[in-house]
Amino acid sequence: MRPYKFVISGGGTGGHIYPAIAIARGLKARFPDAEFLFVGALGRMEMEKVPQAGFEIVGLPIAGIQRRLTLKNLAVPFKLLKSLWKSRKIVRTFKPDIAVGTGGYASAPLLKAAAKAGIPTLIQEQNSYAGITNKWLSKGAARICVAYPDMEQQFPAEKIVFTGNPVREDLVTIKAGKEEGLEYFDLDKNKTTLLVLGGSLGADRINSLIEAQLEFFREAGIQLIWQCGKYYFDKYKSADSDSVRVLAFIDRMDLAYASADIIISRSGALSVSELCLVGKPVIFIPSPNVSEDHQTKNARAISDAGAAIMIPESELDASFSDHFSALAKDPSRMQELGKRIKGLAKPDATRDIVEQIIKLLPEI
Repeated sequence: MRPYKFVISGGGTGGHIYPAIAIARGLKARFPDAEFLFVGALGRMEMEKVPQAGFEIVGLPIAGIQRRLTLKNLAVPFKLLKSLWKSRKIVRTFKPDIAVGTGGYASAPLLKAAAKAGIPTLIQEQNSYAGITNKWLSKGAARICVAYPDMEQQFPAEKIVFTGNPVREDLVTIKAGKEEGLEYFDLDKNKTTLLVLGGSLGADRINSLIEAQLEFFREAGIQLIWQCGKYYFDKYKSADSDSVRVLAFIDRMDLAYASADIIISRSGALSVSELCLVGKPVIFIPSPNVSEDHQTKNARAISDAGAAIMIPESELDASFSDHFSALAKDPSRMQELGKRIKGLAKPDATRDIVEQIIKLLPEI
């Protein structure tokens, strides 16, 4: 029996890339001799991240339409046609047994070419509001793995499987205790700890909010682990003190999560999935600057379930301190939010997606 061949496409952002890598690793654990080929978009971060994870990748010249008027948009149709042609060639030469897409520009022509060649396709949608690419591909997909319930209005109901999002293995079970985490960050074991996450690059509005609230936190006896992002570290590093840890990036997220009593975070799909596993009270501040406002929709899906607090950026100045004070002074509500958000976790997402892929594999 020959080894299975898997072609996987997803990229543009970490939210598409890391699930694709997690799925590939899950498949490799089941089929150690299998062949893997990733397909990404030239010049995007997957062309660097996928080889770092140990997988081969080829790039397509595809690009998305710019929101503002620009001459680059004139080239988009030609890049799409070239990408479709190259995708057909990849499918013809690699001969995959199945094609898996996790969203992003490159997955569109690749999965379209695979479906047209009669190869089964599976797509994985990370957000509560489906992206344009996955909506376009859904008619030809054999299976659609989703991270949120009630997606029937966006995808064909008979194809949907509610699996959740693949997350980093070290977060499925956080083994570190709070005391170990606070010792790592050299913080006071007797104070309430706030963890602030704006992503690896940082979030300007969250950072400016935290800077403006530092005196409020100090008076309330709150200490901070503040990931401000590499773009903003020089601006905020002077705020570092005995009770405020200002970091460009957090290497030990397991210890940061273990240390936290309350978490402030953006609401990208993977962040939400991680925070469900962590099971701590969360205040989501969605970015309004993402396509289809999907961060707001992700956060609202959790807050509507009574499992988190959501504050839009436009309401931060007026209501943040009231929301935060009410939460920090109410241990029973903190405990309830943590319990409810953990109840939404899908710790076996990668395994469940792999099982769906296996069901679609041909006999060889």
